[in-house]
Amino acid sequence: MTGASLDLRVQAIMQGYDAEKQFFAEHRHVFPRRKTVLELIYDIRTLLFPGYFDDETAAGTSGAALVGERLMHIERLLAEQIDRALRFNDCSMSEDVACVRAAEIASEFMDELPRIQELILKDAEAAFEGDPAARSREEVILTYPGMFAIMVHRVAHELYVRDVPLIPRLMSEHAHSRTGIDINPGAIIGEYFFIDHGTGVVIGETTEIGHHAKIYQGVTLGATSTRKGQQLSGVKRHPTLGDYVTVYSNASVLGGDVTIGSGSVIGGSAFVCESVPPNARVGVKDQEIVVRRMGEPEPVWCYSI
Repeated sequence: MTGASLDLRVQAIMQGYDAEKQFFAEHRHVFPRRKTVLELIYDIRTLLFPGYFDDETAAGTSGAALVGERLMHIERLLAEQIDRALRFNDCSMSEDVACVRAAEIASEFMDELPRIQELILKDAEAAFEGDPAARSREEVILTYPGMFAIMVHRVAHELYVRDVPLIPRLMSEHAHSRTGIDINPGAIIGEYFFIDHGTGVVIGETTEIGHHAKIYQGVTLGATSTRKGQQLSGVKRHPTLGDYVTVYSNASVLGGDVTIGSGSVIGGSAFVCESVPPNARVGVKDQEIVVRRMGEPEPVWCYSI
């Protein structure tokens, strides 16, 4: 490469930086560090499930000194990243004010960790009780992608409700990339939640899900239209599911006015844009499976779905 060609490439890239300023104000060059945010996910998981994901302790046990050390480490890193996120979001916020507010939010979050742990354990129980293929609760915690996605959501949601910019979405998108399960951190999800298999699940920002709900792979809990874009920010646009609702694979439940009553079951591949009463069964009508032997016109059997 000649010096001249390098100079041209440098100039072209620098022009791109000028164009970038249309999207990012000067103060928004301070971002939370993605690597540190992702480290926090795994540090929190290790704290909540000692010995499962590290070699320092036996599974299910941890000394008080080690727990205290991990708590302080997580709080320090979290406060640092929240500080950066707050200054990214608000150019008028001074460094001192951001630092104090970040410390307050981090402290509030740390106080919630025992409750988050309790919720995640209930989710593990729901997965174990709901899946005959599960051999133990430990297997669920260690291997089920749905468990990882839900754990990350429980953590990210606590930051989301405290209006922490960027960090909740960094967390949720990491879980999405690892598991294929896309749960917006704004979604409200009750106790004993189970995602079976999980790949392709989408749960939108304003979704509300009750207790003991169960959904399968490919389910979308989404909005009917997002053509208005930012005009819909803050508007309820995703469905509400009651308690003990089951949604089978590849079903779509769409719309902020849609409520699925408690105890209802949504059949596979159903497309639901209207509310469903409690204890209802929703299925796809007039579909038929036909089995024929090769070269024979008459079916061996037919089955209507």
